[in-house]
Amino acid sequence: MRIQHTLSAVLAGLLLAAALSAPALAAEDARIRTREEAARHAVRLAAEYGGADSIRYALWEGGEITLQGGWGVYSRSENRALTEDILYGVGSVSKTYTAAAVLKLCEGGALTLETPVAEILPEFCMADERYQSITVRMLLDHSSGLMGDSTRNAFLFDDTDPQAADALLRRLATQRLKAEPGAYCVYSNDGYTLAELVVEAASGMEYMDYVRAALLAPGELADTFAPGGDFDPDRLARTYASPQDPRALPQDTLGIVGTGGIYATAADLASFGGLLCGTELLSRASLDAMTADWAARGLWPEDSADDQLGYGLGWDNVHMFPFGQNGIQALVKGGDTLRYHAGLIVLPEHDMAVAVLSSGGVSTYNQLAGARILVDALAQRGITVDESWSLPEAEPARLPQAVLSYAGTYAGLTGMLTASFDEAGALTLAAPAALGGAPMTLTYYDDGSFRGEEETLLVKFIPEENGRVYLYEKAYSDIPGLVPLGAASYAMERLEPNGEASEEALAAWEARGEKLYLIANEKYTSQVYLSGPFTAVSTLAEAPGYAALDWIEDADTARQYLQLPGTGSRNGADYTVQVEDGTEYLTVGDYLCMDSAAARPLWGGEGAYTTIQSDGRARWYQVGALAGGTLNVTLPEAGTFYVYDQLGQVVAGSWAFGDTHALLPEGGWIVFAGEPGTRFPLSVTEEAQ
Repeated sequence: MRIQHTLSAVLAGLLLAAALSAPALAAEDARIRTREEAARHAVRLAAEYGGADSIRYALWEGGEITLQGGWGVYSRSENRALTEDILYGVGSVSKTYTAAAVLKLCEGGALTLETPVAEILPEFCMADERYQSITVRMLLDHSSGLMGDSTRNAFLFDDTDPQAADALLRRLATQRLKAEPGAYCVYSNDGYTLAELVVEAASGMEYMDYVRAALLAPGELADTFAPGGDFDPDRLARTYASPQDPRALPQDTLGIVGTGGIYATAADLASFGGLLCGTELLSRASLDAMTADWAARGLWPEDSADDQLGYGLGWDNVHMFPFGQNGIQALVKGGDTLRYHAGLIVLPEHDMAVAVLSSGGVSTYNQLAGARILVDALAQRGITVDESWSLPEAEPARLPQAVLSYAGTYAGLTGMLTASFDEAGALTLAAPAALGGAPMTLTYYDDGSFRGEEETLLVKFIPEENGRVYLYEKAYSDIPGLVPLGAASYAMERLEPNGEASEEALAAWEARGEKLYLIANEKYTSQVYLSGPFTAVSTLAEAPGYAALDWIEDADTARQYLQLPGTGSRNGADYTVQVEDGTEYLTVGDYLCMDSAAARPLWGGEGAYTTIQSDGRARWYQVGALAGGTLNVTLPEAGTFYVYDQLGQVVAGSWAFGDTHALLPEGGWIVFAGEPGTRFPLSVTEEAQ
């Protein structure tokens, strides 16, 4: 987890237009003859746009798989075909299974959607009395108000440890809520891990056992599994650390199965979606509840029909563009692990579903490829889906004086912008000076919006009943060969001035902005060590009184501030700082991060070793004067080491790659992680191995 702000992409098209760029690959459309060729072309585009190694799709129509195929390679080094039985992690599409399992339990009378979670899980409590108002439905529509994602030790390599789910109640017991339960929907992994525990408590069965009995067996879905399940792991498409690395990574395993840990073939996932078109698995009442637009019932923009999000129960969107504008209900769920990416789209009225799964890549492209396959399938039935779009008609106008009050700094999950007005009334959106990026100038229109010359984007300032001001975005982006992508959401929220923080507190957090912190409490099998166990807490002149996006309370505490629906304030966390034995530690949610200045230079002389202490924290070292030498490590059974260069890029890793030697880079870092008491004998030689 790296706390950072990357805003040049935001300014190139606010949030949407620059988020997905597409090379000119769609010119081959003219050579496409059959629907098999068209589908393969669509998934190839998705794979190449997103950089996937392999991708498979399956189309379900009226009770059967009518089309399936793929593109790419199963492995970069093994001679094996990318066949129909290849499995992929479906990531957060697992949430759709969890929602269906909960609804099945509701049908049996074990609970209701409005049952308080604390009634089903008596041990569930939080450091915020409002938790007692959280209902089962709020877990499924993302309106629980839970702070963020307590996913420490959840994303692992070749390790089926369930501790991330098992420890959730203990972790939540010390947390507050960031919003009143039911106030607004914002994506929450913790909500679905809690729902997984609800399924187990209400059914009296292990989560996957209940899913198998209630959903998979009745649906004859024999190619859907969880980590540790009865399947051959070699059926999983190989994954990689980078486009250049030929070494396949160990099995991608998630300990929060109901949130994101399920594996499936494309055909099994499409069939599951297809079965949700009718009443084979759930009752009509359950399906109606599942497909309702729950997000629009809370804090949410009035004009959101074309947005990527519109939460149902288990669905990211229940009116996907461009189907929704054609009067066709389209349910969509995307999913991402750190290695796999998935998209599932269901058209209930037409008994159609499509699944697109990939190793590497981008789930949004997978969804757009799936939408293209569905549009083509509908065309064969004589049903045309209009994919055109335009912004609402309006004319340039004189800026009302009242709008000037909306100047200020706005922020969201994607970054930060400062809004200002010139004498002519034009709006300028600019990234903080420290982050660079060209400013964007927009003109005021008589519908209250600001627009650019190309008429692909508009923004509005909208004050809400909660007293906060939001920057609304409506935009479209054409993706050659796929379907257009729409956005109509609260993209950012104004950071109100923080005049409560003392000069001492401001100085303390500003000093921390110059520091690098090292995650110290992640399990040795964690994928975090490969993706980057470094974090920082920046302070910016444009947002005084804030540490990153948290409201500074005192010298050692900053509280999560944003209340952005959708995804804009997901993964919220309070920051706290404590000093132990002279070392400063930053706690971000459930992660404990050590000031990198406390990492000592590694000693590699005769008889050298390092040991994981009784607290289980990782041992971090600076490469120091050993740069240019080769580190040799005798690996214990329950431990790993990784070496990073001065930019934080992985140079070597034992659990991910099986390395026992590493050339030590100038200015680099070394981490040893393992069970308490684990010892790592080591040496450093002058010549590279």
